[in-house]
Amino acid sequence: MVSYVSALLYGMGGIVVAGMALLVAFQEKLVYVPVLPGLTKSYALTPARLRLSYEDVWLRSSDGVRLHAWFIKLFPECRGPTILFFQENAGNIAHRLEMVRIMIQRLNCNVFMLSYRGYGASDGYPSQHGITRDAQAALDHLSQRTDIDTSRIVVFGRSLGGAVGAVLTKNNPDKIAALLLENTFTSILDMAGVLLPFLKWFIGKSSKGPRILNFLVRSPWSTIDVIGQIKQPILFLSGLQDEMVPPVHMQLLYAKAAAHNRQCLFVDFPTGMHMDTWVAGGDHYWKTIQLFLEEHVPEKKENESSRNRNDFEVR
Repeated sequence: MVSYVSALLYGMGGIVVAGMALLVAFQEKLVYVPVLPGLTKSYALTPARLRLSYEDVWLRSSDGVRLHAWFIKLFPECRGPTILFFQENAGNIAHRLEMVRIMIQRLNCNVFMLSYRGYGASDGYPSQHGITRDAQAALDHLSQRTDIDTSRIVVFGRSLGGAVGAVLTKNNPDKIAALLLENTFTSILDMAGVLLPFLKWFIGKSSKGPRILNFLVRSPWSTIDVIGQIKQPILFLSGLQDEMVPPVHMQLLYAKAAAHNRQCLFVDFPTGMHMDTWVAGGDHYWKTIQLFLEEHVPEKKENESSRNRNDFEVR
C-alpha cells in the first residue's frame, strides 16, 4: 500500500515537473504563432490583391521595435469610424484581409491592421509587454492623423486580439470610443488548462486547485482583470461553437464588464466557431456591429454644428 501511494505521489510530482518544463520552455510558442505550418512569415497577399486602397505604415514602438501596419480606407476622404484591428495569435494580418474587406464595405469604415512584433513584416519577438507597447504605438499614430475623425476610433479584437484591445482601451479612455470583443478568453492562465487539461489543477485564474504554476506564465493576458475597468461601450460577439476558447469565457467577461458598465451588449451566434463567427453570423453579425456603432459612435453632424456656430455668431 505504501509503495502504491509513493508511486502515485511520484507520478503526480512528475506531472507537475513536466508541466513546469513545458511552460518554461515552450509557452511563447504556444501563445504566439506568427508562422502557420507550411507557410512563411511573409504576407501571402496584400490589400491591393483585393483592390483595396491602402497605405503601408511603419511605426516605432516605445522600446524602439520597428512595426508594420496596413491602413485601409474605404475611400480617400472617408470620415466614418476607424477600426483598430487586433488579430488572433496565429498567422498574420494578410490572413484576415477577406474579413476586413467585407468589414469596410458593410460598416463604411477605415481599418488599421497592426502586425504585432515578430509577426508579418514587424521586427522583434512577441511578448505581452511588447505587444502592449505595439498597440499603444498604433493608437498614438491614429490619434495624430488629420485624415480621419479621431473621435471615432474603435478597437476590434478577436481571441488574443481581444486581450490586447481590452488593455489598450482601459489605458486610453479619451482616445478610444468603443471596444468590440470576439471569442476572447478570460486569461491565458485559464486557457492553459483548456489546451493542456492536466494543468487545470495547478494553473488558472478560475482554477479550484492550488494554482502553483501561475507565476511561471510570462504572458498571462488576464482580460478578466481588465474588462471591469473599461468605461467605454463594449460589444461582445460570441460564437457558441467555438472549438478553441470555451464560450463560457465570453460570458464571464460580459458579466464582469456589465457589473460596472451599463454600455455593454452581448450577442451570441449559435453556429459560430472560433475563426468563422463573422461568416456563420452572416447579415446578423454585421448588422449587430453596425447598429452598435450607430448608437455609440455616431457620425458628427458637421452641417448642423456649423449652422449652430453661425447662429451664435449672428446673435
